[in-house]
Formats: sequence, C-alpha cells, structure tokens
Amino acid sequence: MQYPLISILIPFKNTSAYLPECIDSILNQSYANWEAIMVDDGSTDNSYTIVANYAHNDSRIKLLKNNGTGIIKALQLALKNSSGEFVTRMDSDDIMTTNKLEVMTQLLQKNGKGHVAVGLVKYFSEVGISDGYDRYEKWLNNLTKKGDNYSEIYKECVIPSPCWMTYKDDLLRCEAFNPDRYPEDYDLTFRFYKYGLQCIPCDQLLHYWRDYDIRTSRTHEHYAQNYFLDIKLHYFLELHHDNSRPLTIWGAGNKGKTIAKSLVEQNIPFIWICDNPKKIGKDIYGQSLKNFDYLAELDNPQSIITVANEDAQKDIRNYLVAQKMQSMQDYFFFC
Repeated sequence: MQYPLISILIPFKNTSAYLPECIDSILNQSYANWEAIMVDDGSTDNSYTIVANYAHNDSRIKLLKNNGTGIIKALQLALKNSSGEFVTRMDSDDIMTTNKLEVMTQLLQKNGKGHVAVGLVKYFSEVGISDGYDRYEKWLNNLTKKGDNYSEIYKECVIPSPCWMTYKDDLLRCEAFNPDRYPEDYDLTFRFYKYGLQCIPCDQLLHYWRDYDIRTSRTHEHYAQNYFLDIKLHYFLELHHDNSRPLTIWGAGNKGKTIAKSLVEQNIPFIWICDNPKKIGKDIYGQSLKNFDYLAELDNPQSIITVANEDAQKDIRNYLVAQKMQSMQDYFFFC
C-alpha cells in the first residue's frame, strides 16, 4: 500500500470543550501520513491555545487564523495551505474511529479518481439523540452502504460533511469551497453529484458525530430550512428541469409555498396541486391550486414532491411508479 499525504481541513470556533478529543482521535489514527490544517474562525474561548499546544508538539498540525469570516472562508484558507494528494474534512467537535483515514485511503486507491470515499456515521450526545437525528443517521447509513447516496439527494444532505475524502484534483474540479452558498456541505454534495464523482460503498463505521444544543448546524441561520430549499431548487433547475415538460409542485405546506414563491419570482411556469380541500381552488402567489386529479390532463410532467407526511409519500411514490415514472428523472422528493 502506498501512503499519500492526506490533508484534513478543520475549521474551529469556540469548541474548546471538544477539541482535545477531536485532535487525539486524529493523532491515534492507524494511518500516519496526514496533515491537519486547523483554522480558527474567531474563537473567543481558549480554543486557539489548545490547538497551539498540540501544534507545538506535532508538526503535522498547522494552525491558522481565518482571514475572513465564516466556515467557507476558513475552508478556503485551509485548502489553500494544504499539500495532500487526498483531502478530507473534520468537525472540531467530532471523533474519528482509529481506522478512518486508512479505510478511506484504501477505498480511493482501489477505485481511483472520479470517486469520493464515504463512511458510516454515528451520532452521540450527553443527553441522548432525538428521534429525528436517529432516523437521519439510519437513512444516511443505508445509502452509504450501497453507495447510491445521490438517489435521494433532494431529500437531505446525503454525504456527511465530516465523513468524506477525495482526490484534491477532483475536489478542485468540483469548485471546492468557492461558491459562497450555505449550507456549504450540502452545496458541495450537489457539486460532487454534478461533476460525476461516484460514491464508494462502505459498511464500516468511521465517524462519531457529536450533537449538542449550540452546535452550528442547530443554531446558525445558514442551516435553516429555507437555505436547504434554495439549494435544492437551484440544482434542480440547473441539472434536471426540462422546460419542455409541464412542472408540477405537489403540496401546499410551508415547503411547497417556499418553492412556489421562488418559481413565481423566477418566472418559471408550474402547476400547483394538493389534496387539501380547503386549499384547492384558492389563489396563492397568483397560482390556482388544483386537485391531484388534474395530473391526468398533463402530458409527461416533471414533479417536485414537497409533501412531508411519510404515509402520503408512500402513496405518491406508488402512484408514480404505477405510471412508469422514474425517480430523479420524472419526480423528485424534496422532503
């Protein structure tokens, strides 16, 4: 086995309580040829001092201060100062399994360029994991085991931000962290998909994902639901929308309204359907909501599904399959 250098990009801000565990998990890796490029994004606690002490004792740890603001600028700076053939991310409050770098490196070496290595993740918390995070973990890991993560990319982020690795050349080809678009991990996942990087199936647990009340993805406005919907619609219109076909939006809840409003603002025509008798026939954003029966009048439509109810989703999927429609071609579940 060859041992190429791995660059681990680690932005951090006020995570002093968790940094020692994070860095120790990197130091304990079975794969030793790595560099950890750690960028302080304006910490006000003693996070910088903690990392500085580790960097003093191990030259593989490089400590920088963000010359901008926010995680995207921090990632850009870390990548600019990286030297590895492979690149991966790490969250400063998480923990690697001892074989994480070794397993991902082997997967990439076996499969070559044009691939992204992923691994199973497990949430952990001092107060227990919510049902929502538990379901997300199971859903995500099932996709990763088969390597068909992109098959449900419009539902949620299908590649965990701190558990992927790819060739630096491929990351740069995918525009790396250049687009200033949040959530940055979901946007990068779409660009991996856009540029054809294949996910390598993996059935090994490689990453422990910490959850706590003030975690960035819980508290920062950039990780609010409307940002996720903006990214979904942006890439749908770029990668999948066929303007020669009728576009339908299923559902008139908050997500359906957000999507509909954005399409109206962009002057993109669509048909809006729902099964709520109180909304059918009403005019919202200048669009009259129609009953599901109206679908029969449409010739070869594309559909965005914003219906959140799981039982309803199953019924919708069964209906679309019966119509011989293909997922990620004819219909797209946005939730």
